[in-house]
Amino acid sequence: MPDIPVLETERLRLVAFGERHFDAYAAMLADPDSTRYINDGQPLDRMSAWRSMAMLLGHWALRGYGMWALERRDDDAFVGRVGLMHPVGWPDVELGWVVAAAHRKKGYATEAARAALDFAWHARRLPRVISLLREGDIASFSVARHLAGEAVDEIDFLGSPAHVIAYHPQAR
Repeated sequence: MPDIPVLETERLRLVAFGERHFDAYAAMLADPDSTRYINDGQPLDRMSAWRSMAMLLGHWALRGYGMWALERRDDDAFVGRVGLMHPVGWPDVELGWVVAAAHRKKGYATEAARAALDFAWHARRLPRVISLLREGDIASFSVARHLAGEAVDEIDFLGSPAHVIAYHPQAR
């Protein structure tokens, strides 16, 4: 297993996914509102959620970066996921996030994504990171704006249009 760093923000802890996260992770991915703009808009059953979590962990071994589980520091509650991905077929390293319904609209996605970008710039020295955002994903566009993301393109991604939002280290 690769060494997945633990990152801490004011309210959150970004940690490696573990079996302790699975029930909450599966519940989040079973929620249609959580998957509206990812996974072709389809909720995942428990078996698919397990495979998703395993893929996120495997990404660390293959690329040296990946997604973290988000936990609230004060009570260890599962909040969602955030991190960096670059699977085969992706146009660049993507910063992505999903926050469970009970934890939305509290600024957690922005707080965690900022920590993930700091990791990208300082620990991995990546020259650019993008987010691929679907039309109508107002919450994610708001997060990207708070992170100084710049709309640079619109592409066909996995069969539907996506806005390419780029982040650059000098924008920090």
